[in-house]
Amino acid sequence: MYVCPVCGYPSLDEVPRPPFGGGSYEICPSCGFQFGVSDDDRGYSYRAWRAKWIDRGMPWDSEGVRDAPEGWDPARQLQNVLGPKSARDQMLVDQEFKYGPDSGDLP
Repeated sequence: MYVCPVCGYPSLDEVPRPPFGGGSYEICPSCGFQFGVSDDDRGYSYRAWRAKWIDRGMPWDSEGVRDAPEGWDPARQLQNVLGPKSARDQMLVDQEFKYGPDSGDLP
């Protein structure tokens, strides 16, 4: 199993970006990022997709196709790629980027 570098989902079936180049074309069931398409073809960075996913409320992106694992916690999952403190900081930075530093109450 491999960790999604976007959202920290710990159970990808393939290496997202194998050392020989190109994406795996696997779609992360948690955040919906497709390696080799979302990045190479559509131009999203991991950080930009992560910010978009966080802004959408970190939904399980495979609803109706694959159920979320029991007890799934997207905020805890983010710690797999950002670390415990950084995951919370990343969410705040992304909200500030979207709404501005003087936006008052953030959603």
